[in-house]
Amino acid sequence: MLSCFSPEGVSVCAVDTFTNATPHGSCAFRNVLAAVPAREPSDKWIVLLSHFDTKSGIGPRFEGANDGASSTGLLLELASWFRRRPLRDVNLFFGFMDGEECMSFYGPSDGFHGSRRLAKQLEGKKKKVRAVILMDMVGDADLRLTIPRNCTGALRLLSLEAAETVGVRDRIGLFDGYVYDDHHAFFEAGFPAVDLIDFEYGSAPGENDYWHTEADTFDKLSSESLYTTAKIVLEMIRRLVAP
Repeated sequence: MLSCFSPEGVSVCAVDTFTNATPHGSCAFRNVLAAVPAREPSDKWIVLLSHFDTKSGIGPRFEGANDGASSTGLLLELASWFRRRPLRDVNLFFGFMDGEECMSFYGPSDGFHGSRRLAKQLEGKKKKVRAVILMDMVGDADLRLTIPRNCTGALRLLSLEAAETVGVRDRIGLFDGYVYDDHHAFFEAGFPAVDLIDFEYGSAPGENDYWHTEADTFDKLSSESLYTTAKIVLEMIRRLVAP
């Protein structure tokens, strides 16, 4: 079991290095993991996720600004926030996933390496996890978060209610299709899981032509979009831990 997934620990960070088969042979991956224990002893958890790897082979000017730097930066800030303000009786777990991107085509040995590993590692804690909240591509200046169908129904609804409460309901909606992302391994394993993702990242509404191209640059991101996503996540957590 992961040592940082323990209420006895302090706010520590651990690197879980592992090797998986890929279309290009065996490859080492590194999940970066951290925990912020509750102020009072507790066996309850909320898991917050992002992926920090970027797509390979795009080009020499590829920055990966929105995918996956935006959610990684936000998760770092949330970890810093909660380190100074731990919850009363719910522990927080922060997972920075490696190997989300596929090398060729998504499949059993290509893509989602970090999240599949972590979902298996946390299997024994399933009943104690109140939510797994994944953030992905959350920095677009024209933010339109979507909640795919392959998420826990109660958490889909909670995300909309949270957005309404903090005054950003126009920035989030439901998507009737499936999105295979780092939350999916947890969802399939029976964890309550939700994916906050903006998959319209492009030159015009409904387009996604900046994704996985050299056009994914930091000038297309907005601190306001990151703040909007943070407000939704913080309100979701507030409701999840409310008596």
